[in-house]
Formats: sequence, C-alpha cells, structure tokens
Amino acid sequence: MATTQLKQLWKNEYFQTVITIVLMIVIVLGFWYGLQFALGTSYPALAVASGSMCLSPAASCDGWTHPFERTLHVGDLIIIQKMKAEEIKAEPYPNGDIIVFRKPGDEDLIVHRAIAKENRSGTWYFQTKGDGNSIPDSTSPNIPEENVVGKVVMRVPWIGHLALALRSTSGIYILVILIIIVLIIQFAFPESKQKKTEKAQSTESSEKPPET
Repeated sequence: MATTQLKQLWKNEYFQTVITIVLMIVIVLGFWYGLQFALGTSYPALAVASGSMCLSPAASCDGWTHPFERTLHVGDLIIIQKMKAEEIKAEPYPNGDIIVFRKPGDEDLIVHRAIAKENRSGTWYFQTKGDGNSIPDSTSPNIPEENVVGKVVMRVPWIGHLALALRSTSGIYILVILIIIVLIIQFAFPESKQKKTEKAQSTESSEKPPET
C-alpha cells in the first residue's frame, strides 16, 4: 500500500518540481562548501567588481576588450586558494601574486597584487597595489598575513558579470521573475500534459488489432 502511494506521489508533477528544486539547491550548496574545503578558504570564488586592477582605460575595463591580459577586469570570476604567507610571491606587475585581503579594521574584501612583503617578529606583512592604480595602497607593507584570505589561482573572463548583475536590485528582480515564470509553466499546465498523454495512450489502444 505504501509503495503504491509513493509511486502515485512520484508521478505527481508538483512533487517532481519540488524535488527538482531541492536537488538543485543541495547540489549548489554541496559544490560551494566542497570548494571551501578543497581550497581552504571561506571565499573560494568571487566576482571582480572594481577596475583598480585594470591596465586599460576605465571604459575598456569590462573584460570584453582585453580578456586575457595578466591582470583582472570587472566581471572576471576569480578562484581563490589559501596559501602560506611565505609561499606568496610579492613583486611588482606582472610577476607578483594577486591576493584577496582585508585592510586592518575593515571588513571589505580587496583584490590587489602583492608587490612587497617583510617579516616582522615572525609575522609576514604585505604591501599591495592595484595594477591600474598609480601608487601602492600604502608606503610600506601593512597587511598582516592573517588578513589575507587567499591567492588568486585562476580567473575566468566574463562569467562574473552574472554574479554582479544578481547583486543589483534589477538583477534580483529579473531572477525572481524567471523563477516565477518557470513555476507558472510547471504548475499551470500539468493537466494539458496529462490530457495529451491520455489521448496518445487512447490512440495507441484503438490502433491495436483485436486479439483472436
């Protein structure tokens, strides 16, 4: 009896839609937390929102015109991995590693290149600079290693534009509208689908020759 009820429930399109949505959420969360574990940081992937790393004029810093330069553009998706401070290469562009960090007393994340570092009483401090900026962020290394979230190990051009769009109010509205449309399609027309299936089955039955 329970098996029959379960089969009937599984055939219900509303139930299938809910299960599909739940599975998508589980897959996304599993992938995100899996990345955090594998890369050793709470921020394994970020979208570049600022043009401070861009060497091109501001109007060309959207990642479309110079996507493969050895720096970052607005709309790039960056992959970040936690590294030991001594493993981070600190040199001027283009040889230094690009790192994600927080300034002391500030919670905002910054993505700039490490151009110098020094060890003070066993703690590494970094001096940073945006590739597109004319001067370093400070006159000397002032970012302690505990403020470094990780090193940029990969960049994917353009993909970050989607994440940036979803951060804006209009982007959220568009996403909500798309979800509503999908749900309406799923929930508003199951009867028509069922009727088509029943009609097809009826046609197949009528076309079968009588048994002798």
